[in-house]
Amino acid sequence: MFNFLPFPYNLLSCLVLLSNLMFIGSSIAVDINNNERNKQQNSNKLNNVQQAIAKQESNIFNANKARSALEQQLKNNDLAIAKTAKAINDTEQQLKITQTKISSLSKEKQKLTSQKRTQERLLAQQLRSAYTSGQHDYLKLLLNQEQSEKIQRTISYYQYLNKARINEIEKFQVTITQLMIVATQHQEQVEHLQTLKKDQQKQRLVLKQNKNNRSKTLASLSKKLLSSKQKLAKLKTEEANLTAALQKLTELIRQEINLTGLSKLKRKLVWPVKGRLLRSFGSRKQGYLKWKGVLLGAPIGKRVQTIHNGTVLFSNWLKGYGLLTVIDHGNGYMSLYAHNQALLKSVGDRVETGEPIALVGQSGGQNQSGLYFEIRHQGKAVNPKIWCR
Repeated sequence: MFNFLPFPYNLLSCLVLLSNLMFIGSSIAVDINNNERNKQQNSNKLNNVQQAIAKQESNIFNANKARSALEQQLKNNDLAIAKTAKAINDTEQQLKITQTKISSLSKEKQKLTSQKRTQERLLAQQLRSAYTSGQHDYLKLLLNQEQSEKIQRTISYYQYLNKARINEIEKFQVTITQLMIVATQHQEQVEHLQTLKKDQQKQRLVLKQNKNNRSKTLASLSKKLLSSKQKLAKLKTEEANLTAALQKLTELIRQEINLTGLSKLKRKLVWPVKGRLLRSFGSRKQGYLKWKGVLLGAPIGKRVQTIHNGTVLFSNWLKGYGLLTVIDHGNGYMSLYAHNQALLKSVGDRVETGEPIALVGQSGGQNQSGLYFEIRHQGKAVNPKIWCR
């Protein structure tokens, strides 16, 4: 029943089997070692990737942090420039007003002096006439009994004229003295303003230094290059900030009865500043974002005028827009004036059509001077060309 193989044959088979088992075990060990090695390599690669990601995130964080610091520095530079520019503008206006007053007083003084001289000549003629008719002997007239009534009338007449002339002279002397005092005061004020102008020359040096600092800040910001996606996100954030600010302002508006809005003024308003149109309403800004106003090129320091009467709702620095003024015109209409060098009005001020409200600048990170201008109705931006001619 059983077939037994010869002993040598069975031993050979066992040896082959054992050899195969040892080979398989060795292969398994090698595979295990390879898997461990691959696993370690993959783990190292993963760690390297994670470290690279962490480093990139750190770089992004540091870059954003550095950019935020630079943007804050830019704001400080803009505000420093605005303070100095406004001081220069105010002093120049005071100087013009004072010079006008001095000129007016000088003319009035000359007129009164001329009148005084005329009165002095009349008085001299009167005295000579009295001297000639009375032989210069007042006592003789008093003692003369002949024609006493006529003499009395003559004496009374001359006394009246002399008193009148003296009163006139005294009045003119008082007037001239007062004018001299006023003129002196204004001259002192002019000298004071001239001192201020000297101070402003120093301030202009400070202004120049502030502008240089601003240029350096902008240069540093330009090195922090943003991708198109980052630029788009930045602009979206800035527009969102503006929209949020306008919504808050709208909630705070107390409508004035005499503010009638702009609905009846289409094609009748004057542009806030004369300049070349650099960006038009609705044109592409970045990605899908479009310009919601217009950018007008104009020289730094040129006056910005309000398009219509209204009340100042906002007058401050806003990221992306620089020094910004917002004016409420009533019935949901607002006008916005951005990138100014200086703001001439404060929140709550009432402004009239054509009144200066700011000076053209390049605040908010602009490389070129100009005015960004918007008109909004019920919070929605509308084309300024529909209103301005």
